Amino acid sequence: MSARPDTKDAIVALVAHARAVSSGDREAFASALGELPDDQRRIVIHTCHRVEIYCAGEPSDPVLRALPPGGRRLDGGDAVWHLIRVACALESAVFGETEILHQVRAAFEERRSGPLDPVLDRLFQVALRAGREARAHHTGPRRSLADVAVDLLPSARAGVPSPLSGTAVLVVGAGRMARLAAVESTRRGARVFVANRTESRGVELAHRIEGSIVDFEEPDLEAIPGLAGIIVAVGGPWRISGRARHALLRLRPTVIDLSSPPALDPDLVSGLAERYVSVDEVAVPQLAVSERTLAALERTADRAAAEFADWLVARHSVPVIAALSAHAEEHRRNELDRLRRRLPDLDDENLAAVDQMSRRLVAAMLHEPLATLGAGSDPELEPAVRRLFRL
Repeated sequence: MSARPDTKDAIVALVAHARAVSSGDREAFASALGELPDDQRRIVIHTCHRVEIYCAGEPSDPVLRALPPGGRRLDGGDAVWHLIRVACALESAVFGETEILHQVRAAFEERRSGPLDPVLDRLFQVALRAGREARAHHTGPRRSLADVAVDLLPSARAGVPSPLSGTAVLVVGAGRMARLAAVESTRRGARVFVANRTESRGVELAHRIEGSIVDFEEPDLEAIPGLAGIIVAVGGPWRISGRARHALLRLRPTVIDLSSPPALDPDLVSGLAERYVSVDEVAVPQLAVSERTLAALERTADRAAAEFADWLVARHSVPVIAALSAHAEEHRRNELDRLRRRLPDLDDENLAAVDQMSRRLVAAMLHEPLATLGAGSDPELEPAVRRLFRL
C-alpha cells in the first residue's frame, strides 16, 4: 500500500462498522443522521454492517461530532482511501462480495438526484470506477452475506451436491438480501417459503424461485415440512402473532437475522438462545487470497486515490489557469484591434489568417505553463504565476 495522497481537509468520513460498533449503536447513529437537514455536502452509506457518512469539508452539525462508541473519524486521504477500499470490497465482511458496490452506487445516485458538492461527486465516481475494476481481480464464485447465512443452516455443508435437499427454508423479506438468500437456498436444494410485509412483493419473489408464500404476521411454521431454518432480512421489526411466537419458541429453528437493527424482539432472541444468530454474529471465514490478487487490488485502490488527489489539486488550480488564459486572450485581442486600426485596408481573408496565427501562437506559448499548473506538482507555482502576470 502506498502513502495516502494529500487531500488536506477536502473529505471527512465518520465510520461505524459492525467490527467495533454494535447494531443498536449503529442504528441510533443512522437515525440521527436521518434527522439532519438535506445537505449537498454529505452522503450516507447504510448497510447491514456499516453506517458511514462522507462530508465535503469539516462537518459543522453537532450530531456529526458525536460518534457512537467504537466509531472512527477519517480525514483527508484516509477518508478517500477508505471509501475506495469499501467500493473494492476490501473492507467487506465477505471478501470480494459485489453487494457493497451496488450499495455505494445506490447511496450516490440517491444523493445525486439533487444538488451535490462537486468534490463528493468526483470522489464517488472515482470509487465506483475502482470498484468495477476490482471485480476483475476477484477470482472464484461471487459470494454475499446471504450465501454465508445459508452456510449456517443445518445440513448446509453436508458435502453433497444438494445439501439442503428435502428441507425447507423460510425467507422473511423480499429486498435484495432476502432475494439473494432465497435464490441461494433454492440452488442448494431447499424448498423456499417467503413471508413479506408487502404481500405482492413476496408473491413475486416466491414465483421467481418456484417457492411458496406464507403470511408475514402469522406464518404457520408447523405446516412447513422439514424447516431447516429461517433467514430474516427486513427493514424494521418482524412482528408475529402469539400463535406464531409460540411455534417459533417450541420448534426453535435456526434463525439468521440479517436485519440491522435486529428484526426479532429480545424475548424471542432470548428464547431461541444459541439458535439465533444476529447480523453482527455472522462468522465469515477468512478466504485464502493470493498475494498477487491482493497486490492487484491494492494497486487499483492506489491509482484511484491518486487520481482523485490529482483532480483535487488541479481543481484548485482552475482559477489561475482561467485567469492566465483570459489575460493572454485579452492581450491578443488588443493587438489584433491595433492591427485593424493601423491597416484599415486589410481584407477579411488576411485578417482571419492573422487572427488564426495569433491564436496558435498564444496556445503554443501557454501549453507548457498551463499543463504544469494543472499537474499541481509545485504548490509555489500558482502564487508565482499570479505575481509575474499580475493576475
